[in-house]
Amino acid sequence: MNILAIEDEPAILRMLERGLSARGHQILTAESGEVGALMAEDQAIDLVLLDISLPELDGHAVLARIRARRPSLPVLMLTARDDLDNKVRALDAGADDYLTKPFAFEELLARIRALTRRADQQQASQLEAGDLRLDLLSRRAWRGERSIDLSSREFALLEYFMRHPDQVLSRDQILFAVWEYDYEPASNVVDVYVRYLRRKVSPSGEPSPINTVRGAGYRLDPSVVESG
Repeated sequence: MNILAIEDEPAILRMLERGLSARGHQILTAESGEVGALMAEDQAIDLVLLDISLPELDGHAVLARIRARRPSLPVLMLTARDDLDNKVRALDAGADDYLTKPFAFEELLARIRALTRRADQQQASQLEAGDLRLDLLSRRAWRGERSIDLSSREFALLEYFMRHPDQVLSRDQILFAVWEYDYEPASNVVDVYVRYLRRKVSPSGEPSPINTVRGAGYRLDPSVVESG
């Protein structure tokens, strides 16, 4: 996930960069409100962490600009201002959540997961990538006209690939998105489940749309279609 942190305190930015990158996220940063607003408006951002006290434009003004251009982009306010008026003002202006500094990093991760799930639920009930199709409500999957019987974890893994077609996804990114809990860095659970998924998506030696990118992770190639 691409996360934009708009924050002018260097120590907090370093903490966010280290912690979120370790969980497999791509982190972009801005130390002023004006730069942050431009990045949120124009770049491929999935979630914004936004401070209120910023140079050039404060967080409320940045939030207003984001909502004008990207009304559904999740925004989590991070601020030292703990008074009720600021919380109410931020939430009324369109912030999705509010976290007061100092905060526990695990709480931040939990809130990011919650916002991501909420954003996903607002999207269409079906996903398509090449000849793959998922129905998110019935939890059914197809490749072409062939139904694919998937476990709940396999379904979640395929859903994550289909939400990020043609994108190289590291094992850490997949672990954080699909498993959502602490894990051993040396765990091979992703590789095991990718093998399971490949066998079901591409039986009998058919070309698989899930490619291994050596030293980097996996990528879903929607152009690989079922034979026959």
